[in-house]
Amino acid sequence: MQTGHLVARWACALGLLTALGAHAQIVVGQTAGFSGPVAAGVKETTDGARLYLDAVNARGGIHGQKVELVSLDDKFEPKLAAENALKLITERQVAALFLTRGTPHTQALAPLLVAYKVPLIGPSTGAMVLHEPVHPYIFNVRATYQREAERAVRHLSLSGMERIAVVHVDDSFGADAMEGASKGFAGVNKTPVLVEKFDRSHPDFGPVAQKIQAADVQAVLFIGAGTALVEGTRAIRTAGSRAQVVTLSNNASSGFVKSMGELARGTIITQVFPYERSISAPIVKEALELAKARGASEVSPAMMEGYASAKVLVEALRRAGPSPSRERILAALHSLRKFDLGGMEISYTPSDHSGLDYADLSIIDDHGRFRR
Repeated sequence: MQTGHLVARWACALGLLTALGAHAQIVVGQTAGFSGPVAAGVKETTDGARLYLDAVNARGGIHGQKVELVSLDDKFEPKLAAENALKLITERQVAALFLTRGTPHTQALAPLLVAYKVPLIGPSTGAMVLHEPVHPYIFNVRATYQREAERAVRHLSLSGMERIAVVHVDDSFGADAMEGASKGFAGVNKTPVLVEKFDRSHPDFGPVAQKIQAADVQAVLFIGAGTALVEGTRAIRTAGSRAQVVTLSNNASSGFVKSMGELARGTIITQVFPYERSISAPIVKEALELAKARGASEVSPAMMEGYASAKVLVEALRRAGPSPSRERILAALHSLRKFDLGGMEISYTPSDHSGLDYADLSIIDDHGRFRR
């Protein structure tokens, strides 16, 4: 009898362990501004990542383990981003950090990556400071803001624009993108007619808009996030200027277009992934098929960024093996050579964590859709 009971108890314990193993998870952490000025873009980028992660989990996960993405709201505040990252690393024991948002925000948590040897995959920022010098634990997926800004200025010049102004947020993101814009101006032998900065927390666009109107500016490269673009564009139009407004891919979300309302039409936005309606791009075709299976008719540029970053994350976890440690994930990332995301190849080495270099332009049409 005692032997029978012992066998039964062991069988029960084994069954429990098997059940727990079946539901074992690889925990990945994210801190981003789910509320605040970039909330719309953050939501869409994360939706794109979850679109792919959910599909992977539905197929059984990675080595039999599901990927759990734990997302915390930092309200687009750098200090809170660092605090959230510390919680994710020490309390949730995440295997990696993923899809942070913002340049100063990612800089604020970067020392924690080194201290705890945690890789960060796909920060949703194109800051050059995250590319050069190479940070040993940051693996970029998207192109740099400098590349985008340079591309935008060249496009405006080739379009016959002679009087171009730059308005940028007064932080590390704004300064970084301004360097790219400066390269663009130098490349076409021009100088901006105005360069104006604004405070990220308390912007006042009235005086800037008056200067733009007085200088008869033809186009404004506006480097800022979310609500700042809405307020700034409204001020420019209220001042009487019809200047072409151009901004970067951090605003390439459907939510941003909605927040712009009637001001959105004709705004040019740089892009860092192929056209989200072009099924000729395998990565887009794949994402669209998954979205349609869930009842959605389309994906946005912001969703494509999250989707691509999730593909890199999953491949690193797959190569790292069962129950991947932070150290094995790091080694797996360095093993990526010409990994095909779907018509786009990405590679990393210990001396190069830059990822992709794709940059294009789109314009918002009368129906609030991005066109290329």
